[in-house]
Amino acid sequence: MRLTSLADYAVVMMAAAARHGGDARLSANLLAGETGVPLPTAQKLMGRLASAGLLSSARGAGGGFRLARDAQGISLADIIEAVEGPIAMTTCVDHNRDDCVLDGRCQVKPHLSAVNGALRGALQGVSLAHLAEGEVK
Repeated sequence: MRLTSLADYAVVMMAAAARHGGDARLSANLLAGETGVPLPTAQKLMGRLASAGLLSSARGAGGGFRLARDAQGISLADIIEAVEGPIAMTTCVDHNRDDCVLDGRCQVKPHLSAVNGALRGALQGVSLAHLAEGEVK
């Protein structure tokens, strides 16, 4: 499994935002400059992250974006799902799809929900606060 570039960039940008602290007002320009994420991509991602409730925005003087909640309360799973949608390793755990040609005779399908849940649980267990730390412990 590999994250798309957008999800990867979103994680990098959110970690940079968390290093500024929860009350800091941030802009796409600032985060693009700090992270190297292209400005149009940073703007797009900040909109998605705000729509997902991970960033809040304010217009006008003193406006900008800030973390919508404490970095400890935002997980890696939250960030990935804000950009990619629900975490689903295979189509059979995605309840909105039923296009697998093996569906009628697959003996693995009953177990994949547990595997998918374990993966999501692992991602849920990594906080943005941890990702924002300067040194890896």
